[in-house]
Amino acid sequence: MAPGLYVTATPIGNARDITLRALDALKKCDLIAAEDTRVTAKLLAIHGITKPLAAYNDHNAERERPRLLERLRLESRIVLVSDAGTPLVSDPGFKLARAAIEEGLPVHVLPGASAVLAGLTLSGLPSDRFLFAGFLSSKAGERRAGLTELKSVRATLIFFESGGRLAPCLKDMAEILGKRHAAVAREITKLHEEVRRGDLAELSEAYAREDAPKGEMTLLVSGAERGTDIDFAAVDEALAKALAFMPLKPASEIIAGLLGVSRHAVYSRGLEKKND
Repeated sequence: MAPGLYVTATPIGNARDITLRALDALKKCDLIAAEDTRVTAKLLAIHGITKPLAAYNDHNAERERPRLLERLRLESRIVLVSDAGTPLVSDPGFKLARAAIEEGLPVHVLPGASAVLAGLTLSGLPSDRFLFAGFLSSKAGERRAGLTELKSVRATLIFFESGGRLAPCLKDMAEILGKRHAAVAREITKLHEEVRRGDLAELSEAYAREDAPKGEMTLLVSGAERGTDIDFAAVDEALAKALAFMPLKPASEIIAGLLGVSRHAVYSRGLEKKND
């Protein structure tokens, strides 16, 4: 096993969803940097592995990162794992990997389980284009502002959300994003795996009537349709800049592609501005 940082995916639920390469790395490494050493210790015990563990998480990352980088400089073999799934997705691991890359230290990836891709597979929503948006803010105003920014994105939207915040989050989505297909995936790969599908309003009403589900959810929402929910302020700003050095027709094509709206809508808006 060569020296370096091994960004290693671990199961998101079922302990058997671990790759042979991941098991090899866990057995042969010098140190395992884990989001929560207690969680990782349970996984290691299941597979009969004993290795030194060091916590690396949001609370201690600034202090621990220099120590881990120094070990990498000394050609240690460090496996980086999160509590579940692929590290660097909604955790501080990306700062460690980025720092190692900037120093020219070797970084390897051992792919595997991912709640993002597993949820997308189960949702039944389009998978050719998607955007992972992570956790929305727990503050209602900031959450609604974040959703407004994502309203015109023409791709399946993927979020992580806690059970306690799921109902108000779905309510905001239904009000801001409108009538869209959605899915809530819970306990993925576990014994009580559950996926509920419907439009945002239906899911919002259903979860509002029930007790908050336990654990964290993967929440998926269909993207905006072409030509709908056009942000004309953004279109106007882009037109003002583009028309200073090019004709309306090519400007419309470029802006439509960048903003994900119909070329006809942009062209029509440009004509209106010219007439004004």
